[in-house]
Amino acid sequence: MPNPISINPDESPQARFAYELRRHRLEAGWTQLRLARALNVAVSTVGMLETLKRRPDRGFADACDRVLHLDGVFHELWKRTRWDMAPEHFRDFVTLESQASALRTWDPMLIPGFFQTEAYARRVFETEPGITPEDLERRLGSRMERQAMLTRPAAPMIWSLVDEGALRRPMGDISMMREQLTRLMEVARLPRVTVQIVPYAAWCAVGLQSAFTIAELRGVPHSVYIESSPRGFMIGEREAVAALVGRYDALRAAALPRNLSLGTIEEVRAQWI
Repeated sequence: MPNPISINPDESPQARFAYELRRHRLEAGWTQLRLARALNVAVSTVGMLETLKRRPDRGFADACDRVLHLDGVFHELWKRTRWDMAPEHFRDFVTLESQASALRTWDPMLIPGFFQTEAYARRVFETEPGITPEDLERRLGSRMERQAMLTRPAAPMIWSLVDEGALRRPMGDISMMREQLTRLMEVARLPRVTVQIVPYAAWCAVGLQSAFTIAELRGVPHSVYIESSPRGFMIGEREAVAALVGRYDALRAAALPRNLSLGTIEEVRAQWI
């Protein structure tokens, strides 16, 4: 039976799960009905999973591995849909983030995670009190995995506002900071990425309270993830989201245009000598 929609497996972890589910089913010579019976689920469940109308859960993934005689293939694919390497409080938003049509980010303190080099991200994570080497590597892996979103065929539009102080704040030695700002300049030139620097002179106090990311689905602001200590949180209430969109617009009005922002990044990079 042909798939009713075309699935691009590189679009998101969920799309990869759907693509592989159909591929392995067809390679086994099974219909959706036969697979559903083997899994003891409704045939509509298989159909919805193959067409991105339903998210997989762990029980379904493990059952697929069992009945199709696979060594944890679907378990690993499911883990990617849940981003198990990310902190638990962040997983739901990262899942939403992977499906977003646009992301708007603001960070008054650090280079945004999307654009961090591995060395910079490691420095951010390793300063957290009590973090274990295992947690450090897991969180670092999650951050690097998220960055694949920047270059996938259906990448979201990303507008990122970065405070000038983040360019100048030493998070490591000179070579690490030069590498980080070089990386920031590279991603800022990607066709679906816009980076704007909020200069010291702007003094826009509305954004000093916290970093946040607004996820849009089909052009409509949907949810916001707010960075907070000891852990961030996601909000989806319409009024709260609208308030943060207004705050983001005020920050963007204070930011430098894209070309001047690139010039500022280059100027600061040259000072790390």
